[in-house]
Amino acid sequence: MKFMVRLMGLALAGLASLSAFGQNYPVKPVTLVIPFPPGGSTDIVGRIVAEQLGKELGQPVVVDNKGGAGGAIGAKHIVDSPTDGYTLGIATVSTHVITPVTRGASLKYDPLKDFTLITQLASVPNVVSVHPSVPAQNIKEFLDYLRQNPGKVNFATPGSGSLGHMMGETFKFNGKVSMIHIPYRGAGPALNDVLGGQVQVFFDNLPSSLPHIQSGKLRALAVASEKRVPSLPQIPTFAEAGLPLVNDPAWFGLVGPSQLPTAVVQRLSEAIGKVLRHPEVIKRLQDTGATPIGNSPDAFRKAMSNSLENARKVVQEGQLKFD
Repeated sequence: MKFMVRLMGLALAGLASLSAFGQNYPVKPVTLVIPFPPGGSTDIVGRIVAEQLGKELGQPVVVDNKGGAGGAIGAKHIVDSPTDGYTLGIATVSTHVITPVTRGASLKYDPLKDFTLITQLASVPNVVSVHPSVPAQNIKEFLDYLRQNPGKVNFATPGSGSLGHMMGETFKFNGKVSMIHIPYRGAGPALNDVLGGQVQVFFDNLPSSLPHIQSGKLRALAVASEKRVPSLPQIPTFAEAGLPLVNDPAWFGLVGPSQLPTAVVQRLSEAIGKVLRHPEVIKRLQDTGATPIGNSPDAFRKAMSNSLENARKVVQEGQLKFD
């Protein structure tokens, strides 16, 4: 009996310690790993959130860009970090859906088991745009142009196995057209070469391409979104264009290494909830074409599981190949 009382006392003390840890967290700066180079949509959304999250937590949130391998290098860094809440990261469709599906067993992390899922931060439409030198003025003309010039048009993406790569391959499959994939080390370098005319086509998240579309340096042809984007009302969705398989938007989530203390997750959930309700953050995200989400860890896990299932289905049924 005395042993049971002591055991219960130790358990209660442990819970009290965890609670105190959560209340005190953080006592030093927090690192936010962005698994892509500066300049892309993940970087844009991550930095908007990091700035306000630091204010809510009372400690700086320092952005650390770790690009490469379609985001896998940065994702693996998150997995290998201490489970104390001081290293967090941004999860994307690329790092947690596309790369796991396209690389399979060779990937050194599991998107569901090796991370603590905190919340989905925002969703953004995807877009296919072309350099103004491409003669097609709309998506129908572009598909016709590709059919007339099989294998003569190049498309740039943030890297092999990235969301942009998956979009491009799905676009080719759904539209029954041919293009050559040119992978880059992140969205920023890929965007620079499309702007320079070295590559004709770009599959990207909308936030990083939107300013160049609005300035006329790129011509948007279609967006992956449930409905047309207010900032580009004249541009149809892929579904409207008869390419429904390409019409899934992207999302960005906040994650940590697996087994983060419950108290830390609760503290982060409360803080990020306030961040995503902050009027300035909402405006800044919407200005880039992003929509705040802020769901629960369970809802995040369910959404990711559904995305994984759908991606596997597309790859298998379409017999898509990724170099």
